[in-house]
Amino acid sequence: MSKLEANISRVVSKMQLLIRKCQALEKENEKLKAELKIKTGHEADLLLKVKLLQQQLDIVQIASAGGADEATRHQLEKRINAYIKELDQCIALLSAPDR
Repeated sequence: MSKLEANISRVVSKMQLLIRKCQALEKENEKLKAELKIKTGHEADLLLKVKLLQQQLDIVQIASAGGADEATRHQLEKRINAYIKELDQCIALLSAPDR
């Protein structure tokens, strides 16, 4: 019986070790999820800043386009038209009746 008891004791100790490892991994997983959530939020903030800076750059280029060459003017006109199209779509969505 002592050999059987020794085997049972060994299995129980290995199970306890596995349970502790599982709990440690669960804690680490929660920590990593929290870090990911923070980094995702930070990334969204950075993308918004990039978009705002791009818009500011467009405004500066438009304001200084008086002396620009024809290719630059054409490119700026395309951007302005894209902005106008986007605004028209937003207005259409806002004025559409609820479904």
